[in-house]
Amino acid sequence: MSRLHGSAGLYESIRERVEAEEDERLSPFAQRSAKSKGRAKDEAPCPIRTCFQRDRDRIIHSKAFRRLKHKTQVFLIPEGDHFRTRLTHTLEVSQIARTISRALGLNEDLTEAIALGHDLGHTPFGHGGEEALREILKDVFPPEGFNHNEQSLRVVDVLERREGSDTPGLNLTWEVRDGILNHCGDLKPSTLEGEVVKISDRIAYINHDIDDAIRGGILNPEDLPKDCLEVLGYKHSQRINTMVTDVIRQSQNKGHISMSEEVSQASARLRHFLFERVYVGSEAKREEQKAKRMLKNLFYFFMDHPEEMPGWQGPGGCESLERQVCDYIAGMTDRFALSQFMKYFVPAPWVQ
Repeated sequence: MSRLHGSAGLYESIRERVEAEEDERLSPFAQRSAKSKGRAKDEAPCPIRTCFQRDRDRIIHSKAFRRLKHKTQVFLIPEGDHFRTRLTHTLEVSQIARTISRALGLNEDLTEAIALGHDLGHTPFGHGGEEALREILKDVFPPEGFNHNEQSLRVVDVLERREGSDTPGLNLTWEVRDGILNHCGDLKPSTLEGEVVKISDRIAYINHDIDDAIRGGILNPEDLPKDCLEVLGYKHSQRINTMVTDVIRQSQNKGHISMSEEVSQASARLRHFLFERVYVGSEAKREEQKAKRMLKNLFYFFMDHPEEMPGWQGPGGCESLERQVCDYIAGMTDRFALSQFMKYFVPAPWVQ
């Protein structure tokens, strides 16, 4: 391979030049591509892409990523074209996280890879589907049974397979896998890039769920708590800008990612308002109970008829039947889950 000239000297590959540029440009708190903890299975490095760029591309080209476009974010099977799906949520998280990472001098490629992969394991029908599997499996896979972040890691570690590879999984780097696993709840990512994705996830869903609830007639703009709007802004774009700007200001030259007390409290109050008015008590969310019953029926059907699942490993398979059914249900899109329910539980019309 010809040698490449760069500002820091001569490099054998484009990747090496990019890694050297990272070392000069990024914050001391950023994760360098060249200092990744690596992959479970060693691979020859790409001559063009860094390890995190490679991970991003593997996620984007995965089947699980494509299925996100037909998975519920909050509202089940909305009739309008402009409601968020799990895919558009993922893209909004990625956009917000990249903005913050770039401003803080963090590794934007690592941030993007984590953001694009963080929800790959989400079930059909949003958190209602997650709750259905958790209720079924809490005694099978203790302590909680099922969590979408753990399933997202399982997707990239086990369920997806690269073309031509003889091993399961995408063989992603340790840092991307850590960010995917620890993006929610009380979990803490090991990199600042992972922390950025975690806070960006919350910024994204708080704001786009308000937007969708107003579009769906569940909320009116005047319903939103005034004390929160006075801090965050009265428009969708203003609130995102306030939160993102605040994160950048509070996190400059620090080894952690945070919001100011004022913005953090206003965001938390707005999130609590969404739980009361949208996530739990709204008319649209009541349909979730139907979706949960549907997924539970499908789960027990496939437990009784595993031969109906594509790729069933048989009685001697390396995975338990419960795990195989869980993976199959969790990987479904909303419309595929509906079609399977119709196929197995709704009588077909009979014509003589």
